[in-house]
Order: sequence, then structure tokens, then C-alpha cells
Amino acid sequence: MKIVIIGGTGLIGSKTVERLRRQGHEVIAASPNTGVNTMTGEGLAAALVGCDVVIDLANSPSFEDKAVMDFFETSGHNLLQAEREAGVKHHIALSVVGTERLQESGYFRGKLAQERLIKASGIPYTIVHSTQFMEFLGGIAQSGTVGETVRLSPANVQPIASDDVADAMAKVALAPPSNGTIEIAGPERFRLNELVSRYLKVSGDARKVEADPEARYFGARLDDRSLVSDDEPSLGHITFEKWFETAARK
Repeated sequence: MKIVIIGGTGLIGSKTVERLRRQGHEVIAASPNTGVNTMTGEGLAAALVGCDVVIDLANSPSFEDKAVMDFFETSGHNLLQAEREAGVKHHIALSVVGTERLQESGYFRGKLAQERLIKASGIPYTIVHSTQFMEFLGGIAQSGTVGETVRLSPANVQPIASDDVADAMAKVALAPPSNGTIEIAGPERFRLNELVSRYLKVSGDARKVEADPEARYFGARLDDRSLVSDDEPSLGHITFEKWFETAARK
């Protein structure tokens, strides 16, 4: 099977490429630095010749509201048009648990626009909603930092390790299209402020984390259901402790 992974050189993409190649599939790791650019269309047609499955893992390089929307609409339109012309049989996209609940955020408005393009494309598809990656905990801490204090919502989170995400994406690539949305999540649930506090402590970071129900998460106010899945998600197996132990050795 020929599988093209858009964003195939990134965190999730490189791991998904590795898993599918080990199983004997022809996998193209497509990104601007390999000559495939979904924003301009450069290299798309050539990459998709004979392609059975496309996995879209590309992300906006900017979180500014207009830039995010432009990225997901332009990239999504160009990619889906090229897939129709190439006869791609399955389009897979990685999105975020809670996208539809977090529309105060320009980033999540962009993700929802991407999902709507996929559903209207006529191409068989599967959208994978994932909870937050454990690898993003440092960035979440930074987003809430003022001086030496980190203010974060005490809302529930259920973070997932990138290795579990890559396992799930590889599995979906080899399954029939669901023509719907499936959800994946980590095996443990935490309060966001408590998890980040724990992460900073074990990282040797002296910043203090304060719970603030009004703190925004990339522009959106959270509640206890915003970032978690109660829709029978497929659970990863890597706990925070196991993930951190492995990450600390790298």
C-alpha cells in the first residue's frame, strides 16, 4: 500500500512513517523540506500518484487567528483537490478532542474548518480526535507564565504520549475509512494545573503553578469536559510517569 503522510517529518509524522514502513508499506514523508507544500500545491500531484491513503498531520506554523484559518482552509482545499484528482481512497486527519467545544480559540476554529472541508470532500475519510500530547506540557506551561508564576485552568485533561498517537494513526491507516470521527486519549486523567505543576517539579523548574478558572487555553476558557473524551476513546498505555522517565533519558 502507498501511504503519503503530510507533515511526515514532524513529531507524530516521523513516528507514524517508521511504524508503517516496518510493516512493509511504501510511505512518503511529505513536507515542505521534502518538496511537498500543501499551501502552494508544490509537489502534491507527484507525491499522490498511485497513493491509496493520505494522513494529514500538518499544523499551522502560526497560532495567530487569521494565519491559522488561512493555513487550514488553504492547505485543506489544496490537499483534498489533489486527492480527488489522484483517486485517493482514504483521507485521515489528526485533530483535537474538544475542537467543537473550544470555538473561542482561533486555532480550534481553524481545525473545525478543516474538518468541515474533509466531510464535504466526497473522499472516504477518518478524523482522529486526540487529547493533548504529553510532549506539549512545556509549551502549555510557557503559555500561562507571567514572571515566575504559571496560571492555568484546573480543568480536566487526559494527555497522551506521541508514541501512542503514532500507534493509533498507523492502525487507522490500515483500516477501512470510518466516514466519521474516532477519539484517542491517554490512560490517566488529571487537573491541568496539577499535572503541569508535577511536570515542572520533576523537570527541576522552580516556577509556581496557580489554579485560575479564568485562565485561557490558547484563547478559550475551559471546563471539566473541554479537553477530555467521554465518547469511548481508544486509550493509550503510556502513563505520565512512564513517559517522563523515557523523555528524561533523551
